[in-house]
Amino acid sequence: MPRERVLASLDIGSAKIRTVVAVSDGESNQQVPNVIGVGLSPSLGLRKGHVIDVEELIHNIIASLEDAERMAGVPINHVLVGMSGAHIEAFDSRGVIAISGSEITVDDVARVLDAAQAVSIPTNRRILHIEPKAYAVDEQRGITNPVGMTGIRLEVEAHIITGHVQHVKNVEKCVDQAGVDIDGMVPATIAASEAVLTKRQKELGVAVLDIGAGCTSLAVFEEGSILHSVTLPIGGESVTNDIAIGMRTSIDTAEKIKIEFGSVLPSEVAEREMIDLSSVSKVDTQTVSKRYMAEIMQARYFEIFTLVKEELQKIGRSGMLPAGVLLTGAAVKAPGVLDLVRDVLGLPVQMGFPVDIGGVIEKVDDPAYATALGTLVWGIREGNQLPRSGSFQFGRAAQRVGSWVKSLLP
Repeated sequence: MPRERVLASLDIGSAKIRTVVAVSDGESNQQVPNVIGVGLSPSLGLRKGHVIDVEELIHNIIASLEDAERMAGVPINHVLVGMSGAHIEAFDSRGVIAISGSEITVDDVARVLDAAQAVSIPTNRRILHIEPKAYAVDEQRGITNPVGMTGIRLEVEAHIITGHVQHVKNVEKCVDQAGVDIDGMVPATIAASEAVLTKRQKELGVAVLDIGAGCTSLAVFEEGSILHSVTLPIGGESVTNDIAIGMRTSIDTAEKIKIEFGSVLPSEVAEREMIDLSSVSKVDTQTVSKRYMAEIMQARYFEIFTLVKEELQKIGRSGMLPAGVLLTGAAVKAPGVLDLVRDVLGLPVQMGFPVDIGGVIEKVDDPAYATALGTLVWGIREGNQLPRSGSFQFGRAAQRVGSWVKSLLP
């Protein structure tokens, strides 16, 4: 019988921490995660990708992991971490190696990618991910996979994503102290794209816009490879803060009315429609205008999408992506967001629901789970380099099993 691999991903966001556990056929090239467990907890120790409270974040991570373990029925010992935050930056680089006229192997590809990473970067930054854009063998360019070809010179153009060393180390420390090992870290820009894009969309030209609580990530693909990525330090929390200031309410009340009554199309809200805050809060008891709240939300979302349009203009793709824009992240679900994006960017727009996912899909069929699921898809594809179930460290495993068993006791 083929051996199954059990993988878990941890999407540590500024508002929620999502854990997804999945199995895949360890002996096949199947890249479809079969979801068996999902965990969700608040994220109170992270802000815009920066750790602000280590103990709180460790507690939140453990809560999400244990939630997923109870549902999956297996302990989690290794995780793939989806990394987001305003500190993430990206740039392009080239690598060249000589291959002496012989057939190009997987090792040669690894060597040329290493050569692309041999660039001078600030000491306070660390490479998180390298994504090959295109290879060239001698004079032939635009190659997607050079393995098996022959030549004397192999070149790669790569997209390198970096993070701030201290911020990355702080997240790693929190995950480690939560009792699990990190198998890999995947930037949210890459992970969300893995979950929602098809090969055809990447060929035609498409953008994935992931709007989380603390920041907004944009990844643009064309001709099958990544063209551009950027993280903007603005997200759903900014909308909540604007509502709290504009409506003179507490942050908690602002978040509740944003989710329950929010819209970014004030023209579709009746002018006299009011929200009684006492129905959602014990602190705030006044009534506020629903249309005024929609105007506040529209202004902030318009700002976000205008910044995205400026990024597309920088690379000459404003209004020029045939497959349009896919929206992911929890903050894209407000009524009217699709229409506003379509108007601002001048592109076809759709919600980015996960594709090619099996198992308990009703739990994860949500744009908010794109990063967590995409991290799993990446992990399955890179599976040969990750530990198989059963090959974990036994000391760490015993710690997690003990925690899991205790969580099941009354």
